[in-house]
Amino acid sequence: MTEQKPTGLTRIIKAYGYSRAGIRSAWKHEAAFRQECFVLAVFSPLAFFLGRNGIERAMLISSLLIVVITELLNSAIEAVVDRIGPGYHPMAGQAKDMGSAAVLVSIVLAAMVWALLLI
Repeated sequence: MTEQKPTGLTRIIKAYGYSRAGIRSAWKHEAAFRQECFVLAVFSPLAFFLGRNGIERAMLISSLLIVVITELLNSAIEAVVDRIGPGYHPMAGQAKDMGSAAVLVSIVLAAMVWALLLI
């Protein structure tokens, strides 16, 4: 017999708990995540002063959030790859490299958004 999955409010509460655990784990184990959160904490308030309207402020802040989101996904990829085994495999290296590249692209995107809106 299959286990019944929670529904409704119970599912939302459980999902929130899993999300909190994921953020805690990233904070504890990923220096890059902590650094990107620091940048988000410093630059988000600046966005309210530097953006000329709500759309510009939203673009400035969301570009920083995209970096944090991408870092979480990259960390998840790395955790799964590391779980599979300690030995090197070309496909495992490729997966980790692609995750890292995604973070780099998101950082370039954020830098471009900030530069284009502020210049």
